[in-house]
Amino acid sequence: MANYLVILFSISIVFFAIHKIYKKIINRFENIKTYLLILIVVFLVSCLIIYPNNTISAAFNGLVTWSSVVLPSLLPFFIGAEILIGLGVVNFIGTLLNPVMYPLFGTSGEGSFAFAMSITSGYPVGVSLVSRLRKQNIISRVEAQRLVSFCSTSGPLFMIGAVSIGMFKNSSIGTLLASSHYLGAITVGLLFRGYGKAKIKNKNNKIYSNSSNNYLKNALSELIAARKKDGRSMSILMSDSIKSALEAMFMVGGFIVIYSVIIEILLTTGVINLLASFFKLIIPINLDIKLIEGLISGLLEMTNGCKLISTAKNASIISQLCSVSFLIGWSGLSIHSQAISMLNNTDISPKLYILSKVFHAMFSSIYCFVLYKIFFKNIVVMSFLSENYSIQENLFENWLKTLRFSIGLEFIILMAIIVLSIFIGTIYSIRSLSNK
Repeated sequence: MANYLVILFSISIVFFAIHKIYKKIINRFENIKTYLLILIVVFLVSCLIIYPNNTISAAFNGLVTWSSVVLPSLLPFFIGAEILIGLGVVNFIGTLLNPVMYPLFGTSGEGSFAFAMSITSGYPVGVSLVSRLRKQNIISRVEAQRLVSFCSTSGPLFMIGAVSIGMFKNSSIGTLLASSHYLGAITVGLLFRGYGKAKIKNKNNKIYSNSSNNYLKNALSELIAARKKDGRSMSILMSDSIKSALEAMFMVGGFIVIYSVIIEILLTTGVINLLASFFKLIIPINLDIKLIEGLISGLLEMTNGCKLISTAKNASIISQLCSVSFLIGWSGLSIHSQAISMLNNTDISPKLYILSKVFHAMFSSIYCFVLYKIFFKNIVVMSFLSENYSIQENLFENWLKTLRFSIGLEFIILMAIIVLSIFIGTIYSIRSLSNK
């Protein structure tokens, strides 16, 4: 683990130094950013011409990944979330969960909806929801900044299905990765709770007024008020929700294809291998070159990075798992590009979002190490010896299964959060009456 922490720390220092040097150069020579972007684009376009088979294959694989996995798993969440916001259900849930969300994370109850959708569906649904809530002025800017710090998470489909079973062929790894990932997100949420505290104190907002006794009545009033404010008929609401969801999904698909091609170009031209060799040279630690390549690739696109790390046969299993946990928490520039494109339409700071993902990656990796040592070591080792997966893929059947699972999961989580919010609201109403 010490070697693993050294490599992560060293990579972070090198990238931080490169960032600082880059900023100084940019500040000194204003036009150099434009020149660098032109050079990068020329390099990528040249590689498209020189390596057409590799890049076309990478683009096709990215398109298949989007159409067969991402589209059926995320589309129901995007559509459902848009409809629920328009109907005022999110305001209803938010009012009931205010007494819980504010003490923990310093946010309104509406944040519970964004967090629940994020942990069940994955990137970038959480950021999309927070952006939507902010654009409709349901939450304040400070709340949105706090929410986006911990409502940007991977989903169980990716960690359990793709990484655990698909890459490592070990189902027990999924539980470890999911536990460390969500614990990391909650820790970041608690860490960012104090962000903008002075501004929050001076704001007269309904979140901090818990003097009312009847939470259920207030929640229903909020639902009706939100529905009247929206004013769209059900047919128009559904039409707008589908249109908005499809636009978001096509944007996500575009980023997946682009970053799939970029990763393939960097691998084909040996750039990633060169960077990995450079780190191995300057860091006197005996680490599998595949592990370093996976970490570097994962900084750009986490799926490819996780896949490379899973093939690092000379690396210890704990180093592989902590590295994968780090990358899933970080999520990669591909996800960041999707998230920032959504945040650009709001006043939420992308820089603070990126900072929160750095913390998320670090905490997830640490939790993964601790949980592995205490609870999962024997389970993971025994699972490697006993499990043998033979995956037969049928694209259409898998697409339908993913879609059904996604719709069912969304319905279950929605019912669960509504029941939980009503239960908590009832308890607070009873407690308020008993205190009279």
